[in-house]
Amino acid sequence: MIEEQRAAALRLVNPDVRIYYWPWGFAWLISFTVFFLRYGPGGRVFVDLPGWLPFVVMIILILAAGAVAGIGSARAYRHIEGDSSRRGLYYGLSWSIGFASLFIVAGRITEYVPDDLQGLLWAGIAVGLTGVLHMAGGAIFLDRYLFALGLWISVINMAGVFAGPGWHSLIIAVLGGGGMIVAGWVLALRQRAWT
Repeated sequence: MIEEQRAAALRLVNPDVRIYYWPWGFAWLISFTVFFLRYGPGGRVFVDLPGWLPFVVMIILILAAGAVAGIGSARAYRHIEGDSSRRGLYYGLSWSIGFASLFIVAGRITEYVPDDLQGLLWAGIAVGLTGVLHMAGGAIFLDRYLFALGLWISVINMAGVFAGPGWHSLIIAVLGGGGMIVAGWVLALRQRAWT
């Protein structure tokens, strides 16, 4: 009976990790793949989509992933109070303020960047900020898996930026989005073994 109660408590404060990894993983996998197909390396168009479609797909999928992860997180941690609750609030605010700052800065300088590098600028700094915030979250919550995810995202982002426009989208789709999906699956299996 004690073991059952312990397992129930762990499930209450440690929700299924897939609620965090999978929405973002599928959002990145799909949206960056659409970008790659429309804006491939060297300006190649693999699938003749309207130029606005990849942006719309990304916005819809990112908003959906944020909603799923946010609702899942709010439900899971509604019973948590004190320092942990404040850390979560501050961490969440860091994401919002960080991305608002990114949009303002990138918006101001985009017109000075060559057309073929504008998408790479936006994607590179957005994915870079995501990696840094994941590493910061790993440090704040002492979560080595979250830190490792941030490190992975940062490394593949740098590789993608060096590879150039089009390639960046493919790298982030497969190794970023696909990597999050695989990580969510592996961590869910581990989580199940712990409870």
